Amino acid sequence: MKQFILIIVMVLGFNSYAQTNQELLKHYEAYYKQMKSQADIQGIINGLTHLNVLSPSTARQDTLAYIYMNEGKFVQAINTVGVEVNSSDSNIAVEVKAVSLKGLSQPKLAIPQFEELFKRTQNVTLSYELAELYLQTQNIAEASKNVEYGILHAEDNMKKTYYESQQPYQVPLKAAFLYLKGLIVFNENKETNIDIAVSYLEQALTMAPNFNLAYVSRTALLGQKPQPKTKE
Repeated sequence: MKQFILIIVMVLGFNSYAQTNQELLKHYEAYYKQMKSQADIQGIINGLTHLNVLSPSTARQDTLAYIYMNEGKFVQAINTVGVEVNSSDSNIAVEVKAVSLKGLSQPKLAIPQFEELFKRTQNVTLSYELAELYLQTQNIAEASKNVEYGILHAEDNMKKTYYESQQPYQVPLKAAFLYLKGLIVFNENKETNIDIAVSYLEQALTMAPNFNLAYVSRTALLGQKPQPKTKE
């Protein structure tokens, strides 16, 4: 008899828990929907977090990480989806890992994620990211390969935005690749390749006279050239 009563209590407890869990799910689904309608980012994050705890879902997890990434909360984004390279990850998860690791100045960890993205969707934007990251890690061969791909496939209407100056600006994507090519050539031989590197930077500036980063780099390289000796 005691055993029967215990079973009844356990069943009733389980049903009560299931009912409470469903009520909480409905509550947070309504809460999440309301936060979305109000464009309340922190509320959306809170709603998704609660929903994912109550009913774990890879799609919700990826969406939550993506929101963190868009808000510049790269540590939280990575803590949500991890850093492992996984071919079964959704495109969103791989993008979150790639962008967040780059944002955290972890180029060696970011590169495999960008390579995974490039395998899935080959495009010049990704090749630019890869070229830049490989250049940062001094892998000149891979950086050059991605730059050549970009120069070959970049179309005239494609743009690249830079943020290093007070006012963000855009340049043709092909000019951006020429800028990277100049840096790559210089890094191949810093003593003998200044002139050819400068020539690529000048090509970029011809296409985009507002290209501040190319102008600054060109000035810096010219400053490294040996100055002719003046006659006494």
